[in-house]
Amino acid sequence: MARFRKHPLVIGTIILTITGFVSRIIGFFYRIYLSRLFGEEGMGIYQLLGPVLALSFSLTAAGIQTAISKFVAGETSTGDHRHSLRVLLTGLTLSILLSFLCTGFLLQCSEWVATVFLLEPRTASMLRIVALSVPMAAVHSCINGYFYGIKRTAVPAASQLVEQIFRVGSVALVTIIGTKRGDVPTINVAVLGLVIGEGVSMLVTIGAAYHRFASFSLKKKHFNPLKQAAHILTPMKPYRHILKDLLTLAVPLSLNRIVINFLQSIEAIYIPNRLLAYGYDTKTALSVYGVLTGMAMPMIMFPNALTNSVSVLLLPMIAEADATGNQQQIKRAVSRTIRYSTLLGIFCMAVFLLSGRPVGVLLFNSPLAGHFIITLSFICPFMYLSATLSSVINGLGKAGIVFFTNVTALLLRLAFVFFFIHRVGITGYLWGLLASQFYTAAVYIFYLKRRRR
Repeated sequence: MARFRKHPLVIGTIILTITGFVSRIIGFFYRIYLSRLFGEEGMGIYQLLGPVLALSFSLTAAGIQTAISKFVAGETSTGDHRHSLRVLLTGLTLSILLSFLCTGFLLQCSEWVATVFLLEPRTASMLRIVALSVPMAAVHSCINGYFYGIKRTAVPAASQLVEQIFRVGSVALVTIIGTKRGDVPTINVAVLGLVIGEGVSMLVTIGAAYHRFASFSLKKKHFNPLKQAAHILTPMKPYRHILKDLLTLAVPLSLNRIVINFLQSIEAIYIPNRLLAYGYDTKTALSVYGVLTGMAMPMIMFPNALTNSVSVLLLPMIAEADATGNQQQIKRAVSRTIRYSTLLGIFCMAVFLLSGRPVGVLLFNSPLAGHFIITLSFICPFMYLSATLSSVINGLGKAGIVFFTNVTALLLRLAFVFFFIHRVGITGYLWGLLASQFYTAAVYIFYLKRRRR
């Protein structure tokens, strides 16, 4: 046991998994609460915000967070904490500037985005609210990237849990107060809760970063944060090199995420649209979409708390092993990842197959949700495996492999969206999900097997 306690991957995985499961349990019941408060159509409208949030994150923070994590992982192995802080500050500044540009665009063009991009004018007011969360998400994502890089997972884990608690708590509080006043709550309340949760999470990570920054000067009797910050910021030459290094990694990662999230956005937006072509009215199409993405998919993704925890921590560990030429450590990590992810996927598939129907009826009061859970259970082994193996390949510096695989998998899904949904309904999309997840897992395994030869 002592050996496992000293292993950062094991400790980090345990911390992230526990908080991940707690957060998912809270989020799970929160979705039940939202579905009963706003109905299936309301959930469908709320889920349409997903593409905008994903694209915003891709533009402002995704690649920068990963770049910070990678470069900090390398620097902390040498003990150069000052340089690690400079990496964080450089990435944070860039991310904040991009986030303000994104927020301004969403505030000014919310009507256009809602009508032309999301094809649902009722999302305009929601976009104006959620735009406020973009800078907050940028700050807390960059700081989390720093802590992931130095293998201090308690901070990202705590911020994740706090965000979920305040999101749910604020929505419940506003709803209770509004109900007592006789007001009927709208789905905008849920969007407001998202902003509040993001804001509190940002404050938690800022506090943690400040505490760590102060700890570097514990030997001094008095800690002056302004003086210390000036001492770190004074030499500008290192920042030009840091910015160049960050952009070298972050730009292709961000472009990859933007392309992928754009394709995912098309997928999400056109599922209700193609259901209209199948013969549904607007209410039914949004309801089916809401049940699938707001009820069934979160249930299937629930065990991802474990695979996500491993994925986040695998990247810096693999990157460090690759930098030092430790091929044996990489081989062990790949073998264990394939073995345990597959076992987890098979176990979860069996559980969802047996319990899908009663879970859909009892928890969501939706037989359709139960049907979706049973059908989606078959993607579990491939989905959990793909999530962890993609992190391994990114850690090896082969982001191009991951990008190509994800794009082709999404194009495969889009083919099912545009050519099957209008003929066989939502079942056509479920077939596409299964085919794309199988394809992704197969490509990753094939690449890693070839690399080991």
